[in-house]
Amino acid sequence: MKRANLDLVVGLFVLAGFFSFVYLSVQLGEFSPFSMKRQYQVQAEFGSISGLRRGAVVEIAGVSVGRVARIDLSDRQRALVTMYIDSGVELSEDSIASIKTQGIIGEKYISISPGGSDLLLADGDWLMETESALDLEELVSKYIFGGV
Repeated sequence: MKRANLDLVVGLFVLAGFFSFVYLSVQLGEFSPFSMKRQYQVQAEFGSISGLRRGAVVEIAGVSVGRVARIDLSDRQRALVTMYIDSGVELSEDSIASIKTQGIIGEKYISISPGGSDLLLADGDWLMETESALDLEELVSKYIFGGV
């Protein structure tokens, strides 16, 4: 009888630990299966996305408004980035997407500067104006070897 009680307590403890791990993973991963936001897809082409990863944040004025869903190579040998933007955020067709770095050596993210046009982007539309990532290694090598 004591052995069965001990096994029950250990089993409950392991289950509590497992569910705690799942809860922390969901919270830290910023994923919630219960509160899915409606989003729409926007694409942009960049000359260089050095360091940008799938799942990177898309921001407007420092506020997270979406995520990078896919990164592919376009037919024109440029980086094709597919982003999901929250449906409550309206982007005008002349908005500018730039790849920025959080801090000096932080993660890359996409910053969108809103435009002034009255025409809004819809699901599947393209951001035509882009600014590629700044490559610090290239700048340092130009400075060292006299290319500046």
